[in-house]
Amino acid sequence: MQLLILILKKVDFVNDLIRALAQGGVHGGTIIDSTGMANVLGNLDDLPMFSMLRKVINDEDGTKESCKTMLFVLKDEDVQKTRQIIRNVLGDLSQPNTAVMFSVPVTFVEGLGETL
Repeated sequence: MQLLILILKKVDFVNDLIRALAQGGVHGGTIIDSTGMANVLGNLDDLPMFSMLRKVINDEDGTKESCKTMLFVLKDEDVQKTRQIIRNVLGDLSQPNTAVMFSVPVTFVEGLGETL
């Protein structure tokens, strides 16, 4: 088992991504609203060099960029398929401000209604 983690900067793609994942057989996950570290650093007034980031980080309307952190506990054999679905929806993840995706091994899971 693996925990696939997707930190999604292109939050406009959440609905399309959820739909594609469900159609591809991925039916469970958790989505958390999150904020990147650069956003927080931009608010630290005691670090003047980081407050300059504020202009770069803020959207045109003055609000901060938000992220969605998506978590999926997957069987090993489902990880590659899930990664491909994500890439099909989001495109090239190496492009700036798209997403970061990685997985970590999971040694046990309880509470999913089935033993994985």
